[in-house]
Amino acid sequence: MKDHRKNPPRHLTFRVIHRDDPVSEVTEQDTIRSAERYPHVVIRGPVFGFAEQRPEDGQAWRLLSDVSDGFPQHSRDGLNSHLWFGAKDGTRPGDPLRDQLLAAVARLENEPVDELWVGETRYRIVRGDEFARIGPDGLEGPRPTDPDDLGRDIGDRSRRREAGCRTKGMLVDHAAPTGIMESIQRMELRSLHYSADRIPAGVRADSRRALETHPGVVLLPATFTFAERKRKSWEPMAALQPTPQDARSTLYNYLAEFLPKLEQGVSDEDAETYARAAEEYRAGPPSDELTVLGRRFRVIRVERLMRIGPDGPEPPRPTDEDPYGPMQLHPPLAEVEEREARVARERSQAEGPAPVE
Repeated sequence: MKDHRKNPPRHLTFRVIHRDDPVSEVTEQDTIRSAERYPHVVIRGPVFGFAEQRPEDGQAWRLLSDVSDGFPQHSRDGLNSHLWFGAKDGTRPGDPLRDQLLAAVARLENEPVDELWVGETRYRIVRGDEFARIGPDGLEGPRPTDPDDLGRDIGDRSRRREAGCRTKGMLVDHAAPTGIMESIQRMELRSLHYSADRIPAGVRADSRRALETHPGVVLLPATFTFAERKRKSWEPMAALQPTPQDARSTLYNYLAEFLPKLEQGVSDEDAETYARAAEEYRAGPPSDELTVLGRRFRVIRVERLMRIGPDGPEPPRPTDEDPYGPMQLHPPLAEVEEREARVARERSQAEGPAPVE
């Protein structure tokens, strides 16, 4: 790697800022305690999303998704819909931008592209790695300073809503100032890569290569899920959630409703025991641990890092799994608008002329 001591590029620049406000001080102390209690890191696997780079953001990239997709094509499909609805809701027929957006959609319908331009905006499929911290007592749970929604009833379906995602909209800028502990952690994570023998050799080679091609590291906001303690490890059991309370809600729903349907050999008596434990969990104070019928569940904290190179966030790697290809997700926009216009005309005719006052 080149020596950039006098003028390091942005993807190698760490700017550390010391914040004196009480919240930042508590967060720093919380991070220190976590590093002491959970000193090791376990890589869970890759996640994907999509981002844009606009002229007004300079070299930074703005995330347009929550970066939680399991495969690159999931994110290409997400970008496809993002651009299609951008054309539908933000342009009119004859607008040059509409033609550019729909041309990009057509490419995404036919090619597994990871980067494209629409006007002056560059879009990219981006890659991250999930990891969790682990110590003598297992995987790390939520921290006291993690944003939460403790007042929400984890079993009230009428109050379900799309929780505020702190990842979508985030500006990815390696040179942006971060706190002391986050900066230290980012530097420590620069060397993190897949090394276990159980991982295919090609995947390990790609991971080592990324240390050179994308040596920078940015941390995304923490996410949460629940895991079950197995014989020798903890096994995450559900999709990532934006807050610990959302993960608790997922655990409640799993025990109350889904476990008897998803797992074989669950008797009616055991199903009632799981459901009863779920209701007790719901009624009690917020908790990140639950044991029922000898099975131990824990709400855990899952972090994600994104590698940054000279040209921005890392795209998918050649060895990343991608089990299906591109396809058409939406009908032609002209047909949709023609149908909507026809429905509007028919509704107007049925309602008749407006009364004259």
